Amino acid sequence: MNHDTYDDNYIRGILNSVKTIAMIGASPVNVRPSYFAFKYLAERGYDMIPINPGQVGKNLVGKPFVASLRDIDRPIDMIDIFRASAHVAPIIEEALTLSPLPKVIWMQLGVRDDAAAAKAEAHGIQVVMNRCPKIEYGRLSAEIQWMGVNSRTLSARRAPAPTQGMRLSLNRQSVTGAATTAADRASQTTKDQ
Repeated sequence: MNHDTYDDNYIRGILNSVKTIAMIGASPVNVRPSYFAFKYLAERGYDMIPINPGQVGKNLVGKPFVASLRDIDRPIDMIDIFRASAHVAPIIEEALTLSPLPKVIWMQLGVRDDAAAAKAEAHGIQVVMNRCPKIEYGRLSAEIQWMGVNSRTLSARRAPAPTQGMRLSLNRQSVTGAATTAADRASQTTKDQ
């Protein structure tokens, strides 16, 4: 797979299918990027698990820290790596010992290890490198436009203002992909409830 660019449908498929996300390198410090990403994804309904051995005994937005992937008591759909590229290979090795295997390994902005990615892919795991799921979710749902950022989303209707626990459709029409009006249907369904 070409990891220099990703089709919107590939990213969309991942974000729509995963439910449980283990974030390695999550920080309880509220000015750290991992804190923002963790909180954002938790608010969108993902079952978030913070992993940081130095923070065990503490919580991040109500979720208890664990020391490692082995300490998680349920299957993991996605591992989000907030560590430097040099730490990726050992994380992939640990991930490959899990049963069941995670569906996705996601490496944050600036994090890339092509050899480790190839190893994970050889085991049927999808890989994303040098991307942030928070940014991709906001871009694909058009939620990012509420912050005044050009999301490359084309629509005559603005996405609904995000609220606590609200999960927006990731199928908004964008310059690079998407071909449905599911976001409009989801918005209408939310209004009807």
